[in-house]
Amino acid sequence: MSGPTDGFGPRGLCRGAALTLVFASVLATGAATGSLPHGHGTNAAIKARAVASTADRDEVAHAAAEALADGKSATEAAEEVVSRSGDRWGAVYDEREYAEFEQALDGSYTGVGLAAKRSADGLVAVARVQPGGPADRAGIERDDLLRTIDGHRVDKRPVAEVVALLRGDRTSAAAGTTVVLGVQRGATGPTRTLTLTRARLITEAVTVQKLGPNRSDSSAAVLIKVDSFTKGAGAKVRDAVRSAPAGAGVLLDLRGNSGGLVTEAVVAASAFLDGGLVATYDVHGEQRALYAAPGGDTVRRLVVLIDGGTMSAAELLTGALQDRGRAVTVGSRTFGKGSVQMPSKLAGGSVAELTVGHYRTPAGHSVDGHGITPDLAVSSRALQRGETVLSGLGGGS
Repeated sequence: MSGPTDGFGPRGLCRGAALTLVFASVLATGAATGSLPHGHGTNAAIKARAVASTADRDEVAHAAAEALADGKSATEAAEEVVSRSGDRWGAVYDEREYAEFEQALDGSYTGVGLAAKRSADGLVAVARVQPGGPADRAGIERDDLLRTIDGHRVDKRPVAEVVALLRGDRTSAAAGTTVVLGVQRGATGPTRTLTLTRARLITEAVTVQKLGPNRSDSSAAVLIKVDSFTKGAGAKVRDAVRSAPAGAGVLLDLRGNSGGLVTEAVVAASAFLDGGLVATYDVHGEQRALYAAPGGDTVRRLVVLIDGGTMSAAELLTGALQDRGRAVTVGSRTFGKGSVQMPSKLAGGSVAELTVGHYRTPAGHSVDGHGITPDLAVSSRALQRGETVLSGLGGGS
């Protein structure tokens, strides 16, 4: 199954999954309730005003302020408190990480330009190489095996840990730093040692292509691949659906999508729904809801591809389309990250993010810790199976 890219790469699984939804819930709350002040819908001040669980927030803030006064690291002190809190998705980010995250939401990141996945043999393989990135220039190709990173064997490590090593820690995750990879082409090929220099890269969150033997045919299926829900991704999905030929079905590929902005996932849902509920969620026990905009394409044939790398906002979109009978889902069970985090600024400029609630699909199913089970479970050749399912669906616009 595909894992997240090093663009939203976690330091560890929990930290990285939290990273994909930092501040997203703040924006979603405003969109759902109209509570965002006029003229300040997405700025940093609104993000900073969001609060986490009061007791935890106060304890974390106190620890950070006390450490700073003692000449110690406020970030590390806050991290220690969060790690003891039992908050699975809680995280603390220093100023540089916060800035990196905001850039990532705009579609840029620092990395080597590759995504990792688990191979059929249980090894770690390259799932995707970004054209023109450091990995591409070094000659790394899709399905190459990653055997070592900076001398560490990664054969059996979780994909999230491999991504964390590619991304680097606080001191190395910056443009201009290097990472040494041991890369093997094929199970019997020699392992090459390659030194890659991390760079600032621009991601293409949404890509569109026609499928089928005759791609000039107006009824050919359209594949819309969404790698992450960065700013503008939802509108790109909507535009791709609107511009697809009238008779064409859509394969919406959310495999390996580690999430992003919930508001963008709601816009994407609106491309296929004519208004109505997308998800419900709670913040400090208060129930809230997210709704699709009216006017979406409700008749075009639709299949959604998912896997264990489908997380958070991507799961929210999947759950909405599945529960409302709008799509057939094909692939494997999604990751299961359905919690809501909100940030709070700490002394010294760090940001603490703590869990304040969970979201549910339109039918009331909890995603967190459970994931979403596909309508058709397949372990391989998901794209081909998805095309087959799509061709068997009736209707179409």
